[in-house]
Amino acid sequence: MAEKELLRREEAAKYLRENYGFPCAANYLRYLATQGGGPAFRRIGRWPVYERADLDAWAHQRMTPKVTSTAALRGAA
Repeated sequence: MAEKELLRREEAAKYLRENYGFPCAANYLRYLATQGGGPAFRRIGRWPVYERADLDAWAHQRMTPKVTSTAALRGAA
């Protein structure tokens, strides 16, 4: 396996669903690629590819810190 395995968009969405529980589809990643706010990606020819480290970083940016009550979430936002 390559040190930096590149995932196509469908595989990247599956990775996010399986590893983080995000309801993520390839179409959503496609939308974010045009509008901004999605995980970093590269292109190989016309195909967008994602590195797992970039998907992990993006997923962690979308999560709040660990809290012990919902009241603590008000300060975390």
